[in-house]
Amino acid sequence: MEDALLALGLVLALEGALYALFPDGMRRALAMALALPADQLRIAGLAAAAIGVAIVWLIRG
Repeated sequence: MEDALLALGLVLALEGALYALFPDGMRRALAMALALPADQLRIAGLAAAAIGVAIVWLIRG
């Protein structure tokens, strides 16, 4: 549970930094995401989740 909370904190810190440093770029990225079909967003989300799991698996061994 501690690792899950640590990961959540890291995600929030990184995403918050992106919004703080590049607010206009994040607005453009969100607008582009809204324009994509749901299937493409779903595939991108699954790919990102799989990469994240692979990274954690490699690090945690």
